[in-house]
Amino acid sequence: MHLVFCKLTENHLPSHIVFRFQLFGIQVSVLPWFWITMALLGSNFATSSSEIIKVILFVIAGFTSILIHELGHALTVKAFKQPTEIVLQAFGGFATYPLRVLSRKQEFLVVAAGPALQIAFGVPVFLILNFVKLPDSMGVFFLLIFTWISLVWAVFNLIPVYPLDGGKILDCILGPDRRKITHGVSIALAVIAAIYGLKVEQPFIAIFMGFFAVQNFGYFKNPTSRP
Repeated sequence: MHLVFCKLTENHLPSHIVFRFQLFGIQVSVLPWFWITMALLGSNFATSSSEIIKVILFVIAGFTSILIHELGHALTVKAFKQPTEIVLQAFGGFATYPLRVLSRKQEFLVVAAGPALQIAFGVPVFLILNFVKLPDSMGVFFLLIFTWISLVWAVFNLIPVYPLDGGKILDCILGPDRRKITHGVSIALAVIAAIYGLKVEQPFIAIFMGFFAVQNFGYFKNPTSRP
């Protein structure tokens, strides 16, 4: 979902509850909360206990799509010869990289690479589903969910609200001397998005955007307090 300027802090968790593996030389850690929240979101697609397979497919599709997003960030960090790790946590994930080592242009490319790679995978599948007649099956359901998560997740992350990818892209464009503008825009859009979330009865959107609005208000008052 976004990038953090730190090293992984979840290593103190017992190894048997954290799924860890290496991909393209990058350590990936999946916290238990990721699976739980994905299952909760996927439960909306199961109308009966016999459709539990749909929840499982939703979790797998979400894992695949969000991992692709974070790989976009992490592989770009690695291309700039910097250390990186990926963590998948509740409602998303993040990739890490060292603080103040990348130029504004490099950071822009790192941030943009996440949603770009996710869209690059999601759009071809979307086109196949819309222009190729496929038999109704669980495989098609998986592709539909994968496409939906990929495109919605990427677009959501491109909203210019810090610390979403869109907010960080705006921050890279405006530069450190205009942080107040970045956070002012973020506050306004976060409030609008929170109101929209309440209007369409999507409490998670309202909660997340409300939190981002408060966070950006703090940064707006004191821009130097931000990492």
